[in-house]
Amino acid sequence: MTVLRIDGVANIRDVGGMSALGGRVRSGVLLRSGQLSTATDAGARDLGQRVRRIVDLRDGEEIAAEPSEIDGPVTTHLPLFLGSVRSFFETDTSLDELYRHLLEESGERLVEALRVIAGGDPTLVHCTVGKDRTGVTIALALDAVGADREEIVADYALTESQLPEERNRRIAAYIRSAHPESTNAVALATQSPGPVMEGLLAYIDDRWGSTRGFLRANGMTDAEISALHAALVEPVDGTEPR
Repeated sequence: MTVLRIDGVANIRDVGGMSALGGRVRSGVLLRSGQLSTATDAGARDLGQRVRRIVDLRDGEEIAAEPSEIDGPVTTHLPLFLGSVRSFFETDTSLDELYRHLLEESGERLVEALRVIAGGDPTLVHCTVGKDRTGVTIALALDAVGADREEIVADYALTESQLPEERNRRIAAYIRSAHPESTNAVALATQSPGPVMEGLLAYIDDRWGSTRGFLRANGMTDAEISALHAALVEPVDGTEPR
């Protein structure tokens, strides 16, 4: 993974370079980040030169509160949470539960996000923080093309170190005040522990047999999965992508 410096955008990186089935993940084709509303003019121009497609996983309430518009790329809005983001804090949902909820309730939208990536244009996937919805979407895309799971987990876990410390302190203080009985809310807002992603990938294997099995169960065809592989993986040392 390559951490990028785009003015005004937090938690942004290129996931290219990972080993994958038949080669390695291409650089410059799949980026991930937090919200783009704080991008400066220079940052927005930089993004517009790097990507042609943006997948925004936020819901309408989040978009209304923090609108963003980057000239050039085509933006696809695919809200993954069915219901208010606040509800997960109010019900003290754990990260494990949240991610399983995404798989069970938003499988078709996750597939739509991967279809955009499979189109082959340089694509940025983002939500508000770039941790949970983005983390699950990116992990599915990478696992579907046979990326090394240790590297997938490492990419997910990296987010925690990329979130501004002041932001985390402020949000943690607010959450403890608003939800004093909560045991999961701070982790939900600020953490990305590697074992959580390991557990999610194991859950997918148990429930659907593989990530490709999950994608097929939610409407993605084998041809589309092959297109995703072709878009993301380049051969290395004479190997041929499969």
